[in-house]
Amino acid sequence: MKKKTIGDWSLDICVYTALLLSSALTLVPMLNVLSKALSDESAVISGKVGILPVGFQLETMKYVVSSSQFLHSISISLIVMVVGTVLAIMLTALTAYPLSKKHLPGIPFVLILFIFTMLFNGGIIPNYLLMKELHLINSLWSIMLPALISVFNLLVIKSYYESLPEALEESAKMDGARNFTILFRIILPLSTPVIATIALFYAVYFWNDYFHPMLYISKASLKPLQLYLRDIVMDADSSTALNSSVDDMMKISPEGIRSATVIASIIPMLLVYPFLQKHFVKGVLIGSVKG
Repeated sequence: MKKKTIGDWSLDICVYTALLLSSALTLVPMLNVLSKALSDESAVISGKVGILPVGFQLETMKYVVSSSQFLHSISISLIVMVVGTVLAIMLTALTAYPLSKKHLPGIPFVLILFIFTMLFNGGIIPNYLLMKELHLINSLWSIMLPALISVFNLLVIKSYYESLPEALEESAKMDGARNFTILFRIILPLSTPVIATIALFYAVYFWNDYFHPMLYISKASLKPLQLYLRDIVMDADSSTALNSSVDDMMKISPEGIRSATVIASIIPMLLVYPFLQKHFVKGVLIGSVKG
């Protein structure tokens, strides 16, 4: 084993220092938001809150999460995220497979059509009119259908398919396997890392999206969490928006409400990341094909 020189140690110190600084730049703002959500009004307004709470209190978080509309909005967001992610992964994976076969006729032209949609789209008004004509206004399908296939995610999965050894499919075809059998029993199981990563991308998108619900959803019973939290943030500046007693209002600040909404919206996704993290570091194929 080669002994590290002074230059190697210096490089390691620089790399780890840069990583620590990058982590701090990411972590410190989040700690500041969390501290504002847990600090009392006077400390937040006076700017005394740093990375630790000042005058610890839970009234702000209780105000954000205690209403029945909050719990209902969470259920709506979970439905949209789960159903939308499952459908999006299925359609994206199925579409990417034939596009990864360069020998099929017309594949370059079809790829150009997909890439064209990344550069140009109809715009907000045509999309709204389309949803209206399809009778999808005030329907959860209006949130999910337009995002079921992301061209960027499609190209990522397509590239992953192309990196798999062709010998796997050739040997399966020699054994009599059909295309769907090869896809579902060989290709998709070997593509778990990229499928898990793209699934997380879709899940984060469906969970965080508030722009499309804002356009297509007006019923309070169908509002997802992000739209509900947006309404709270917009109403935070108005003291009449706080349906609470005077004593409670003295303990809640608009800035604290905004911070609490941010924390409440990211906690579910933070709980999902650890379960998918292992797939990000897996190898593609090690020892699958032996000469």
